[in-house]
Amino acid sequence: MNASQTVALVTGACSALGQEYCRQLAGSCDRLIAVARRTEELEGLAGELTARVTLIPLGVDLATVEGVTRVVETLRQQGPVDYLVNNAGFSTVGDFGRSAPEAQLQAVRLHIDAALELTRAALPFMRARGAGHIINVASIAAWLEQKDHAVYAASSAFMMQFSQSLQAEVAADHIGVQCLCPGLAQADVHQAPAVVAASLAALAGGAVMVVPEAFNRQLLREHLQRQLQSVGEQ
Repeated sequence: MNASQTVALVTGACSALGQEYCRQLAGSCDRLIAVARRTEELEGLAGELTARVTLIPLGVDLATVEGVTRVVETLRQQGPVDYLVNNAGFSTVGDFGRSAPEAQLQAVRLHIDAALELTRAALPFMRARGAGHIINVASIAAWLEQKDHAVYAASSAFMMQFSQSLQAEVAADHIGVQCLCPGLAQADVHQAPAVVAASLAALAGGAVMVVPEAFNRQLLREHLQRQLQSVGEQ
């Protein structure tokens, strides 16, 4: 553990957004812990960034107790971390009442449970240093009813509320918390660079809720207005 170095931990590091967070954080970090299930892709990412940052590839499944335990231990050994990016997650598709419960529960374990455990592990070190950044990647599905994506939408809403409430708790410790809510088509390889750039720029500015692209923000404004009107009419 070297407190003088800048360290980032990114989960879901093999996804388009995860890889882009690694690339864009590499320029401001000494060490980067990249977490994903696909070890070969992590090794490729390490090779790509070798001249810019010391990348520690960690091939684990965060939907398992063993996977989370390994990451927490690595965080303690290689940290403290200045940046924690909780990006790991996936969406189950289909009618909830007809879907296999294990797949739905696995999504919750990955998107919510793992993020909570890693955040809890990182926070004491951030508080001790009086600085830190936490980014929780969710989706604009946090606000929108998503037929056949009930668990994904609900887990996004959880991360949104968690991020806002946590920011209120840690603001006095100079820790910034952000919930990134990209549009449903913004997580692909083509849009990832702009989405991550917007996230990091907003983090520097202290924004908690970040919805990239004016189109998505307008979509949410119109949706929320309709919801408020519906409440008033009941």
